[in-house]
Amino acid sequence: MPLAAGDRAPSFTLPDSATGVDVADPWRDGPVVLAFFKVTCPVCQMAAPKVAALAGGGARVVAIGQDPPAKLADYAARYGQRVPTVSEAPPYPVSDAYRITAVPTVVLVGPDGVVVDSVGAWEREGWNRLAAAAGGRPVSAAADGLPAFRPG
Repeated sequence: MPLAAGDRAPSFTLPDSATGVDVADPWRDGPVVLAFFKVTCPVCQMAAPKVAALAGGGARVVAIGQDPPAKLADYAARYGQRVPTVSEAPPYPVSDAYRITAVPTVVLVGPDGVVVDSVGAWEREGWNRLAAAAGGRPVSAAADGLPAFRPG
């Protein structure tokens, strides 16, 4: 189970997959949704447009890909997940620190570095709740054809 509301977000520094520039503790610039994913994960592929919808709906998003930068770029182009993305190499110390056991997982971190909400896997209600808490619009409705829940 990922970190829960009230937990302190572990500090991290990871390279931006497009530029190689280090990104450190992105919540220091305001609330941020951390979206953990892996390019080979079918549920991540299904949810990729919804990660982009979080950003398009007003939330600030930083995706954390458990893959090398070239694979992350291909994934963004193929599945439409065009948000700032950092690359995490095995053995995935940041994912471990956030207690990620399934991808996709989204974690909303407030500017104080405290977790506001988290959702493991694809869960429409949870993703919409997290989007609202991040100041954004809902990302999914029953009419979009996605299941209400799909484990990662």
